[in-house]
Order: sequence, then structure tokens, then C-alpha cells
Amino acid sequence: MLTTLILDFDGVVVESIPLKTVAFRKIFSFAPPGYLDEIIAFHLDNGGMSRYDKFRYIYENILHEDLTPEQEERLADEYVGLIFDAMLTVPYVEGAEDLLRDCSRVLPLYIVSATPEGEMHEIARRRGLTKYFVRIYGSPKTKAECIREILDETGAAPGGALFVGDAPNDWEAAYETGVRFVARIRPGDPDRFSGRPGVERNVENLHELREYLRGSVCSSRSRTP
Repeated sequence: MLTTLILDFDGVVVESIPLKTVAFRKIFSFAPPGYLDEIIAFHLDNGGMSRYDKFRYIYENILHEDLTPEQEERLADEYVGLIFDAMLTVPYVEGAEDLLRDCSRVLPLYIVSATPEGEMHEIARRRGLTKYFVRIYGSPKTKAECIREILDETGAAPGGALFVGDAPNDWEAAYETGVRFVARIRPGDPDRFSGRPGVERNVENLHELREYLRGSVCSSRSRTP
């Protein structure tokens, strides 16, 4: 029985991946074209990773340069400047608003995001989303750490918790903590979850997720008149 629903934010609740990809391309526009393509591919393959960890990996393994703390903060500030206002209006994933409204009435919902926690709280607050969630988590904690904290606080068994994510890093956090996992794959995107154990289902949108959960929780029967 499902007792706890945990959602990633980018690419699961809101369609923010294209926005963030454009921002990554802009802040690394100084990189040679071949390097830039590799940087963007890494960014897309690691959607569940914090921006700071991405910056460090990119400098060490792609650009092969040292990254000073000052450069790291400059990149972060430029990135936030490019995305923050747009994050307040970027469209929801299809079906997200219905799922949040209905599921929050019948079981505890959590956000576990790689976005810095303070920033994630502010985005959720300004979008009017905080009412749906028991708690909103962000970096610097890893997603596995956040999930373990949720399990500890709620007393939920891993088998009673479901994490919905859109990146292999999300799957890794679910696999590491033993919780169930559903992958959201945006139409037109590659399936990055093929062959990974424990992926219960792939969904294109949250209408499909809500239908998958129908009969146990989050069904239309949970709506108040």
C-alpha cells in the first residue's frame, strides 16, 4: 500500500528542463563547441544532480581546469539570474496540478529536489505550492539523504513510499533507499531508465501517474464535492 509520495520538481512538477538547459548553454558559452556539447549532454544525463556538483564535474572532467570558489559562485549567480524569474511561470507538467490537489488530500506529499533548498522553498511559495507538501527538500543534502529522512520522520516502510523522478540520479536515490520508483520521461526524450531494476513504470505526464495510482490513492473519488 502506498503511504508516502515523493516528487522531484524539475521535469516532474514543472517543465523546467528546457529552461535550465538554455541557461547551462549560456553560462558555459565560453567553452569550445565540442566541449559545450559534452557539457550539455552531461547536464541532461544528470538532471538530479545539484548545479554545484555539475560545475565541479564539468571543470575537472570536461574542461580540465581548476574551479575556484569565486568562479563557482559567479557561475551560480549567473545561472540563478537566468532562471529564477522564469521558474515562477514555467508551465506545469501536464496533470501536475490535478495530481497535487487530489493526492495531497489522502497522503503526505514531499518534494525532493537538487535545487538549493532555500531557492526551492521560495519558488514553491511564490507558485502557491507549499500547501500541498508536508516538507520541501533541496540541496546540499543528497536525494538519498532526503528520502531517508522522510522515511525516518514518517515511519514509512520503503515499500510504502514512491519516488517519481526524471533522471538516472533520481532512480539511484530510490534504489539506494529501497523506495519504489516511477520514471517521468518527457515526450521526445530518450529513455534513460531502460534496463534499470526497480522501475515500476514510465509515464509521460502526471495524468498517467494519477491513473496508475487510481484505486489505491489519488483517484477522482478522493475529491471533495
